[in-house]
Order: sequence, then structure tokens, then C-alpha cells
Amino acid sequence: MRLEPSALLCCLFLSPGVGLAANKTVYGLNEYVKLKDLDLEVAAKLDTGAKTASLSARDIRRFKRDDETWVQFYLAIDEAHEYPIERPLARISKIKRRAGDYDPDEEKTYTARPVIEMTVCMGQALRTIEVNLTDRSAFQYPLLIGSEALKRFSALVDPGLKYAAGKPGCITDANPGE
Repeated sequence: MRLEPSALLCCLFLSPGVGLAANKTVYGLNEYVKLKDLDLEVAAKLDTGAKTASLSARDIRRFKRDDETWVQFYLAIDEAHEYPIERPLARISKIKRRAGDYDPDEEKTYTARPVIEMTVCMGQALRTIEVNLTDRSAFQYPLLIGSEALKRFSALVDPGLKYAAGKPGCITDANPGE
């Protein structure tokens, strides 16, 4: 059986995967991201295998303010600010330890990390995402964007591309909650 080109094209557009892909933005393996809350631009790695986003931070401590739990930290980024940053704690994330990080004497197979909300701009999209705090100074990219954040950006990741979205160019009054 041979399909006419117009019938084949029609079948492709009716396919569920193609219809969903039409509303997605293609990003590369690495992208520039503006941390709007901190007025700082960093390079990020987009990782569909990671669930959460991670920001490089050091000297992380929790404290109480007005009966709420907050987090204070310093960015663990070479060119970053020298002052402490304080944000409300959104939750605690349990990150599965890799085989090299697992200590059989400890019974935990996860690491607990504080999570905060941040407004970030990638390409032309401004979104509020959850970011866990951990020291990533041993890694090339201070920010890792995981699958939960990628969903909020309606992202398709092409690992063959780098910086496909260009420099962040968000309009300040755009809706970050989308």
C-alpha cells in the first residue's frame, strides 16, 4: 500500500507526538540562564535524567523567621556575589545517592537538600522553578536544570545543540508562573 504525500502529511499531523512537539521550545544541552532574583546570568546544563534543578551553593544553613523556615547560603560560583542570600524554604528534597557517594555505614541512600523557588529566564521564557541547593563547584556548570523545570519551560532538549536559545531576553512583566 502506498500513501499519497498529502495523506502521509495528514497522518503525521494527527500523530499525538507531533502535535505536542509543535508547542515546545527546542533548547540545547547547555543554555544561558538569568537568575532574576539575583540579577545574575549563568551557564546551565539541561539534564532530562535529573528530576530537580540544582544550584551551586555553599555554607547552607536553615533558620527561622516569623515562624517560617528560611535558608541562607552563598553562591559557589567564581564570579558570584560575596554576600549571603536568604530565601524561604519551599521543601526538603531527597536526592538519590550515586554508587560512589553511598556509604554503607550510613543507612541513608539519599541526601537531603533544601529547595527554594527561583524565577529564571531561559531564552524568552520566564518561569518560577524549584531549585535544590548543593555545592556544584566541582562541576563545569553551576546550574543544572532537571526534568521538572524543563516541563515548566515546555522544553525539548536537543543534545546536539549548545546555547540554542541565545542570551536570556525575558520581558520583566511576563508571567513567571506558567
